[in-house]
Amino acid sequence: MVTTTAAQQRAQTKAEYDAFLAGCPSRKLLDRISDKWVTLILAALGSDGSHRFGADCAGEPRPLRYSELSRLLAGVSQKMLTQTLRALERDGLITRTATPTVPVTVTYELTALGLSLHQMMRSLKGWAETHMDEVLGNRATYDTRASAG
Repeated sequence: MVTTTAAQQRAQTKAEYDAFLAGCPSRKLLDRISDKWVTLILAALGSDGSHRFGADCAGEPRPLRYSELSRLLAGVSQKMLTQTLRALERDGLITRTATPTVPVTVTYELTALGLSLHQMMRSLKGWAETHMDEVLGNRATYDTRASAG
């Protein structure tokens, strides 16, 4: 009987990840990172934070305070922002740092793992903004056809 070490078992399991399979843990990770708030949080943390209408999340990654993220992400509830930040911290994509001030200052920053995902998220956000007119036109065409038939 051949015995395998824990490291060998982990390596074998990793080689077997397949997000097309319902029980694969990578599917849950894809579910998490495909969330709109995750995309926007990672894009925001991966930029210099100087967002205005039409800005493209340029600049270098830097830590942002909770209140800065809340202002940047129009429409996110406090509960959703908190839950999403906790999930990203749990997955190791961001770090949370609390500084003992009055009141306590909390900042969030991308980890090395988060940085490895950041460029894709920034590109996804940019793609959506660039192609929105085309998508809206396609939706209108589809809706016209659907209502006629």
